[in-house]
Amino acid sequence: MSEEKTPQQMQDDLDALNAQITSQGATVRTLKKEGGTAEAIAEAVQMLQKLKIEAGAMTELLQGDKPQFNRKAFDDLVLRKMFVVPSFEIHGGVKGLFDLGPPACALKAAMIDLWRKHFVLNEQMLEMECTNLTPEVVLKTSGHVDRFTDLMVKDPPTGECFRADKLLEDAIDHLLEENPTMPTEEKEDHLRIQRQADAFTPKELDELLIKYNCKGPSGEAYSPSFPFNLMFKTSIGPEGTAVGFLRPETAQGLFVNFRRLLDLNAGKTPFAAAQIGLGFRNEIAPRSGLLRVREFCMAEIEHFVNPKDKTHPNFATIAEKELVLFGRDDQLGSGKTKKITCGEAVKSGLINNQTLAYFMARTQLYMEKIGMDPLRLRFRQHLATEMAHYAADCWDLEIESSYGWVECVGHADRACYDLEVHSKATKTPMLATQKVDPPQEIELAKLKFNRKLLGQAFKADQRVVSGMLEGMAENWEDFEPVATALETEGKITLDGFEITKDMVTWTKTTKKVHEIKFTPSVIEPSFGMGRILYSLLEHSFDQREEDEQRCVMKFNPQVAPEKCAVLPISSNPECNVVVDAIAQDLMESDLATRVDKSSAALGRRYARADELGLPFAVTVDFQTLVDGTVTMRERDSMKQIRLPKDEVTTLIFMIVHKKMTWEKAAAKYPEVQSTEDGEAVAATEEPTVIETTSRGALRRPAPSTL
Repeated sequence: MSEEKTPQQMQDDLDALNAQITSQGATVRTLKKEGGTAEAIAEAVQMLQKLKIEAGAMTELLQGDKPQFNRKAFDDLVLRKMFVVPSFEIHGGVKGLFDLGPPACALKAAMIDLWRKHFVLNEQMLEMECTNLTPEVVLKTSGHVDRFTDLMVKDPPTGECFRADKLLEDAIDHLLEENPTMPTEEKEDHLRIQRQADAFTPKELDELLIKYNCKGPSGEAYSPSFPFNLMFKTSIGPEGTAVGFLRPETAQGLFVNFRRLLDLNAGKTPFAAAQIGLGFRNEIAPRSGLLRVREFCMAEIEHFVNPKDKTHPNFATIAEKELVLFGRDDQLGSGKTKKITCGEAVKSGLINNQTLAYFMARTQLYMEKIGMDPLRLRFRQHLATEMAHYAADCWDLEIESSYGWVECVGHADRACYDLEVHSKATKTPMLATQKVDPPQEIELAKLKFNRKLLGQAFKADQRVVSGMLEGMAENWEDFEPVATALETEGKITLDGFEITKDMVTWTKTTKKVHEIKFTPSVIEPSFGMGRILYSLLEHSFDQREEDEQRCVMKFNPQVAPEKCAVLPISSNPECNVVVDAIAQDLMESDLATRVDKSSAALGRRYARADELGLPFAVTVDFQTLVDGTVTMRERDSMKQIRLPKDEVTTLIFMIVHKKMTWEKAAAKYPEVQSTEDGEAVAATEEPTVIETTSRGALRRPAPSTL
């Protein structure tokens, strides 16, 4: 009889199984990309599905009695306290659109403010705010017009649109639910089709939708499927002839302004540009709440660097910072992450270069600053099958939430692709220069053109062709493939122009240069602020151990929507005067403050503040009127101290700005206990009695005993 496995052994088995799933998934993508046979793809997908089913069962077994995230309580709090609400709710709402209420609006503003300080100010970046409207030619150049698509179908009578592959997946789910006794082999055939849903051609999808009897809400069959571009299309100007789109990302505005940014930076590289703004994607079937929406806030950085020198001047400051990395070899092998310093990761080649590692570390530090749980953060490297052909290396910061591991920040070494495509499309040089000392001797090609043949062949474009060749000739490494093709084949096609050997002659030569020209590579950290905000809401959500009905948002004081609640113990006018004075002083120091003078019990008002994530609550009580001291309650520990009211603002300011900790404050000031209704009572307080009056229940000193 085999011994029962320990939880760690089970976790090891699950990690190994997940590695097999990743490897098999890569195999499926490769087969589809390279046009593998239908039988080979089907077999690979069937194996992938079996592995996933096995992993799902093992995950359920491993979780056992672990506490589960209380989504019902979380969703209730988020909606009730108006963190996030459906847009246009009274009109029925619109999928994929949400409004941020006052608490989340303030939370997002604090997150962005900290992001700007952490990156833009600290790194001396050049910040821009580019237009949301983008002309078609820009996005045609970037590839979004041609490739940013999903397959869609319509319900003919109503015109309602649906994402075709999701309809097929849902139809198969419904079929399997309705037939729980279906033979295993038949079930696996359906699951195999489901797994390939996003890889079918329009014709294949149409046939499958008919096979599975997919009908629209009207009861009629869907229209033939067709590619749908996910960008919001519009026209610019009253004539309606200039096509534009709402931008799907903020990066293109920075790329097209590269030359001006370089000039503003006195021609020096490396340098970084940044932008915070909205992106728009017309998702056909938005899902997973705030994680997949149609309008979202992004914060993107484009760091321009010499492609032959991707060191970073500040790398030493983060070289010892440890990150949890999930490299492609581990994804395909052990299935386990590894904790490693940035210095070791770059030295071993796990992370491609210093600049990429530097921004990954800075991202980790930012997440820790805003209060994200470090144990639920990891960086996952893109597999070879996931990366664009031009990319050198890509890592996603993933945050674990109730939806699993969610990509929230992409870190990509995009090489020179973006600047090169805009340069070619506009015939605008996107070059930077760098002085070299001592001067270097470089190899280049000296060209001589047959202008007559160029003119006959290319007419008005002859200068474009000659300029392109001259640009390549400045570096023999760039021109050598052209020279080889002309020598061996007698011709070569560049950017659609067929150039023959008799149009140009060349000689290889050398020259001494004092500066070199290059098209910069781009290292791009791209932050999905909406996904980060949602993840922070989940990571901050908690319930009191003694009462699960009492929910708490444990926001870091730096980003908490409001920093302090100021509460009077009673409606006594003298107490209210002090409350207003403290609140005014706090707000004059830019500390967002909430005043709650309601008649609710003090404990109930504390609970309200906890639900909104206020880290501190200051209570003005009867002792305040005697000696000018107030109590200050810390949200997470619920401990209270008593301090002079004139020191409240300074103390909270110091804690919010990381100049002091609550623990040090608790050691400096006397701690007080609290009653069940939340009223503070000094541990050494004289005997008291509860007196009920028209103003409520009040604690009074006990009459002296004879």
